[in-house]
Amino acid sequence: MKKRMKSILMGLLAVLVVIQFIQIDKTNPDYNAANDFMNIERPPAEVADVLKNACYDCHSYETKYPWYTYVQPVGWWVKNHIKEGSKHLNYSKWGEYTAKRKDHKLEEMVEMVEEGEMPLKSYTWGHPEARLTKEQRDALINWFKDVRNRLGYAGGDEGESHRESGEEEHEEHEHD
Repeated sequence: MKKRMKSILMGLLAVLVVIQFIQIDKTNPDYNAANDFMNIERPPAEVADVLKNACYDCHSYETKYPWYTYVQPVGWWVKNHIKEGSKHLNYSKWGEYTAKRKDHKLEEMVEMVEEGEMPLKSYTWGHPEARLTKEQRDALINWFKDVRNRLGYAGGDEGESHRESGEEEHEEHEHD
């Protein structure tokens, strides 16, 4: 029995060593900086700092990969989170979004921050600078609401304001 357990452990160790050679691609795609959220919406410095520290790693093409992404399978898990996060909201592509989609994204940003769903707990565990204080949460929420108002979104029927087509609505909720 001991010999069998030792063989299993040695096999698992061998697999763990081998998978270290299967690294994730840490290359950030090129993008047009003129389309970036920061360049278009021009947040105040304190909001911009929070967005960069708490949001941009997963929701832009400006990901800074930490050391632990070199350890597999952790790197694969992180890469998947980044892929899903940027698929749902990508600040680097903000200028490519339609007005209605921007409205929907701003509405979701308010909701996610209000409910404490973003940033993810699994992210803040390894990135203490992304842990938001109540003041930071309030600043983000208020600024997102101000942007919606400035862009003329927040006044109408919220249930209809962000719906451009059934296809876009399906795409938006497919990854929730």
